[in-house]
Formats: sequence, C-alpha cells, structure tokens
Amino acid sequence: MVEYDDGIDFALAAYREGDRWSVQDLAHDHLGDISAISHALSRLPGDAGAVAMVAVDEDFFVIVRVSGVTTRVLLSDVTAAEDWELASSAVEFLGLPELELEDEDDQVPAGDLDLLGDLGLHAMDLGLLLDDVDLYPEEILSDVARRLGFGEQFDDAVGLTSA
Repeated sequence: MVEYDDGIDFALAAYREGDRWSVQDLAHDHLGDISAISHALSRLPGDAGAVAMVAVDEDFFVIVRVSGVTTRVLLSDVTAAEDWELASSAVEFLGLPELELEDEDDQVPAGDLDLLGDLGLHAMDLGLLLDDVDLYPEEILSDVARRLGFGEQFDDAVGLTSA
C-alpha cells in the first residue's frame, strides 16, 4: 500500500465487465479533486460504469461513480472539508452549503447514499456502515467491496489480506 504525502491512504478504481470485476490503482495525479477522479473513471470500461474508492488519512473516504456522463459522489464525512482538498472538492461538487456543526467530532456523510444501489448495496445498508464510527475507512470500503463482489481483490490491493 502506497501512502502519499497528501494523506491519501489508497485510491482504487473498480469496474465490472460481465460478471467479472477488475480493480486497479488510480494514478496519484488523478486524485486532486472530484472532476479529476471522474475524468479518470470515464476512461475505464465497465457495463455499469466505474467506481473509485479513495481513503484519506485513516479519517474519511470518497466514493465516486461514473456511468456514461453521470458522476455520483459520496463523502463519508463533510467535516473533513475543512482540512482536506479532496473533501472540499466533494462538498463543492455536491453543491452543499457550508456546514456548521455543534460537535466537530460528529461524522456527517453527504452525497448519494444510493450510488451503488443497482450493484447490490442500497442506501440503507451503506448508511448503516457509515453510522459505525468505530470503523476505519478501509474497513468500511472493504465491506462495500465485498458486498459488491470484489472484496478479495480490494483487500489484496490495499494490503488487508495476510501473506
């Protein structure tokens, strides 16, 4: 697992052709903002588009899904926008107003909870995963990948499997 100086823990793209998932690293220069990630995903094949999973500083993650000309985004915690450019880009992409929270420790997800619904992970299930504040981003994303059908490939790519 490569860790970048901008806090990126990992950035993977996944796409499905037929019943087979492919997982690959996203190039670091494609991670500056949501539009760069969207552009990188639009170049990948896939029957249902492509999905990016980017985890930052063991703190938050972004899921971006591109299908055709449509880009859908989920940010696991909008409070990260104060400290991280990628999270700020997601908030801007989603057109969210500036958020004022009473407790900065509250995790507040934003975006499209149902962006993976047609692939088998519905909004309610994803919401339940996001509600578990004891899970690290890679644990949540590993569970998401497992439910979509590429969990083993995901775990291998981010170093969650034992040797």
